[in-house]
Amino acid sequence: MHAITIPEPGGPEALVWAEVSDPVPAEGEVLVEVVASAVNRADLLQRQGFYDPPPGSSPYPGLECAGRIVALGPGVSGWAVGDEVCALLVGGGYAQKVAVPAGQLLPVPEGVDLVTAAALPEVACTVWSNVFMLAHLRPGETLLVHGGASGIGTMAIQLAKAVGARVAVTAGGPEKLARCAELGADILIDYREQDFVEELRKATDGAGADVILDIVGAKYLDRNVQALAVNGRLVVIGLQGGVKGELNLAALMGKRAAVLATTLRSRPPAEKAAVVAAVREHVWPLIGAGTVTPVVDRTLPMVEAAEAHRVVEASGHVGKVLLVAPEA
Repeated sequence: MHAITIPEPGGPEALVWAEVSDPVPAEGEVLVEVVASAVNRADLLQRQGFYDPPPGSSPYPGLECAGRIVALGPGVSGWAVGDEVCALLVGGGYAQKVAVPAGQLLPVPEGVDLVTAAALPEVACTVWSNVFMLAHLRPGETLLVHGGASGIGTMAIQLAKAVGARVAVTAGGPEKLARCAELGADILIDYREQDFVEELRKATDGAGADVILDIVGAKYLDRNVQALAVNGRLVVIGLQGGVKGELNLAALMGKRAAVLATTLRSRPPAEKAAVVAAVREHVWPLIGAGTVTPVVDRTLPMVEAAEAHRVVEASGHVGKVLLVAPEA
């Protein structure tokens, strides 16, 4: 098969479409012929040499895919050759085939085509596991989403609205904020022109956000704590603004608040399977009903992965950028 390889870390040009060995499904795994994958920020970090895949996993980038099962490994039940699926991956999505633990497979939701389904696994699992399973967002609470126009952001807006929460977002510029509003965001904050702490305070009569989903990290840590409501929960899932910040513990204690931080890629397969099962139970019916929809900015051929990375690095997109694989 062919896959996007990274012979040496570097810029987008470091991504090389090359012939590689076919993966072989191990115990409890299936082999998926990839129809499409999606670009995530983690892929950019891996390309740059800052986020190596876990030991023993595929060396190729790609944390999600959609495609068809072409082989079953030993001990797999509940799936059959020919099933159309999408999957949460530890890596290897930028390829014509990938081996996937069966617990990380999802059926393609009703009403979603196979290519578009590649936009769903990573964002659905990230948002559901963090905003709902970990931070326990409840109806009537306020969620602040940083990067509201991102793939994560567009999913978080829709899921939070679906459960009856109020949603605030930060995004760069009026066009992105307008897209967030179309998806249901109630409070729109242009982080380039406005102070999100002050804007959130005004919009919530001083209460703040009950849950904050943060992709920025250190740069926003102090201001996020300021923006939290009493009993608020800050969930850090990205480090675009750095890894080390100063935390005012007195402010945190005064609000009886919590700072939580997670990654999805490095979790054990059993934990990922539990997240995937929860997503199938709670999120897939919403997608099937049309209440929640995947947001795709554009699709590109997988051989043009370098251009897809340039698009994501420039941050001009809304939702997901997909890569369509050539037939194996």
